Amino acid sequence: MSECSRLSCLCLVMLALCLPLRLSAQEAVGHFGPDAAIRTLVIRSSTDIDAFAPVMQVFLDRSVDTRIRYEQWGSNALYRISSEECRQSGTRADLVISSAIDQQVKLVNDGCAIAHRSAYTRRLPAHANWRDELFGITLEPAVMVYNRDELSDDEIPLSRFDLLDRLRPNDSRFAGRVATYDIELSGLGYLFAFADSQQATSFGALLEAFGRTGAVATCCSAELIDAVAEGRFLVAYNVLGSYALARADTDPRIGIVAPQDYTLTLSRGALIPAGAPQVDTARAFLDFLLSDQGRAILRKLHLIATFDDDSDDFPAIQSAASALRPIPLSPTLLVGLDQMKRELFIRQWREKMVLETGEQK
Repeated sequence: MSECSRLSCLCLVMLALCLPLRLSAQEAVGHFGPDAAIRTLVIRSSTDIDAFAPVMQVFLDRSVDTRIRYEQWGSNALYRISSEECRQSGTRADLVISSAIDQQVKLVNDGCAIAHRSAYTRRLPAHANWRDELFGITLEPAVMVYNRDELSDDEIPLSRFDLLDRLRPNDSRFAGRVATYDIELSGLGYLFAFADSQQATSFGALLEAFGRTGAVATCCSAELIDAVAEGRFLVAYNVLGSYALARADTDPRIGIVAPQDYTLTLSRGALIPAGAPQVDTARAFLDFLLSDQGRAILRKLHLIATFDDDSDDFPAIQSAASALRPIPLSPTLLVGLDQMKRELFIRQWREKMVLETGEQK
């Protein structure tokens, strides 16, 4: 983002060059604030540094004695390091933020977080506050991303049933050109896929259609959106809307659909780890995220999407609000993390999907 590139305090460090193998899944590090600050807040997050940088900068404008070390992780690796440090009764992180909220609920359930109560946490809806230890800080839809140049208006799938119809013909030009997250690599991808399996009777048919037509499983939001923009894929399914909306701001090739049958919405979960070194600063930052000012910034960054009739987030779907299905922060998310259930679900998924390399999984 251009706004982030102007932050002279930001440095990106790829872990393959400078950290031990145990932390090799950490993707990048950003530093914000003055070197001489009297305290350093360590945030570990699955959110891209560029996407979150403006939020941190505004907070630091209010807290001039603070410096932030922001560590960007893949969601699965973030869960592993958080769980490991919890078991060892020691953490370097002061705040953990992840889109894989099922894993966050598991951390809370395992006693890895501390409670925080404030005027800001009390006004959260019930589905975005679990035991005053896990808080939903965003509102992001799972969307379908399509290539505007490749698809005519009558080809754009506005629902899962439309996507099934596009994949049904034997000579469908959508064959091999639909993609989604690799749920073995992406905690978010697994969360969305498992939520689909519980929400919709169409899930089995959709998975069968994906398998029959050679749908592709790949890594991450950015890769999916890039591939659609380049025309390698016509549609990417279940992409996190915040990244898609940010890209669509600058790339006219990107079109976005919030499915009309139902639209899953996700609130990224933030928790303060038990034993966090800078608890008070973590509480202050969390309250800032939940404040009117913080939420206004998150909305500007598309990390909080709006679905009312006056919103231009999804201009083609004015009724999207009636189809929203929030994924709640609750113990029900633990069902999908049961080892046997997870292995069975992934095995069924693996039988259908194709890796980006073209290999059957």
